[in-house]
Amino acid sequence: MNITRPVQTGPSVRSASWLSSRIDQGLYKNNLKGLPLRLFAEALSRQSIAAPSCARSFPWSQDMTFLLNRIIAAHGGLERWKRFNTVEATIVTGGAFWGMKGLRQDADPREITVSLTEQKASLMPFGAANYRTAFAPGRIAIETTDGQVIAERLDPRAAFAGHGKTTHWDPLHRAYFNGYALWTYLTTPFLLTLPGVVIQEQEPWREENETWHRLRAYFPQHVATHSEVQDFYFGDDLLLRRHDYNVDVSGSFAAAQRAYDYRETNGIRYPTKRRIFARGAEGSIVKDPLMVSIDLSDVRFT
Repeated sequence: MNITRPVQTGPSVRSASWLSSRIDQGLYKNNLKGLPLRLFAEALSRQSIAAPSCARSFPWSQDMTFLLNRIIAAHGGLERWKRFNTVEATIVTGGAFWGMKGLRQDADPREITVSLTEQKASLMPFGAANYRTAFAPGRIAIETTDGQVIAERLDPRAAFAGHGKTTHWDPLHRAYFNGYALWTYLTTPFLLTLPGVVIQEQEPWREENETWHRLRAYFPQHVATHSEVQDFYFGDDLLLRRHDYNVDVSGSFAAAQRAYDYRETNGIRYPTKRRIFARGAEGSIVKDPLMVSIDLSDVRFT
């Protein structure tokens, strides 16, 4: 049974079905009918329909917003999160995905730095010992530690046009993927409170002898991430257990990510291990091969 709940009607609270009917009736300006939900939400936000201060999501229900607030609190709380500007960590990655892309992946530790105030990230070393990546949605670069640009690509998402699951990548493809993916992971679940992100509660999910809460997020176009629509699963303790998405830059193959082995730093709770698999029919996890492994240690918030 789907537990997406109808919301109270009023000047600033609307249900998804109510909104759909209003669009069908042509009662919104700017020709909203037929827009993707992402653009629908952005257009509605310009028509003075309010969202809750924490969730900043639309459409929303009071119950769903309460759940998201509890999830954020379980991971450390939004007020504490906003005290920090960056998160840094030591990262070790592996898995079969890199070989599929024609890349070599070693088990050497690297340092990842993610901004918590804007969508930027950097990984080092990257190739040479004094090279690092510089990721932003509209630009990816490889540069030296003193800022000299070695290679760069503007509008990097466009460089993945026509790619499939096994299309080989160059270093800038890899750098862009690393940047947006690690930014997404290290800011979850707080990124669900970003302006323009639409959240809907889905039916509960049963896995590993547990019943998990499930939130579906619709990301606005300006956020560089795996796909517009992503599902986040939370256990009874409200900590992230699983994250589903399609890898749009690699043929949009369906992926399921397990998150576990939680630690706490400066009051923020986060998983230190992530294991990413292909996702099969009806949300099943295809365990062979392991696509990507991510292990974090020495996590610092500043």
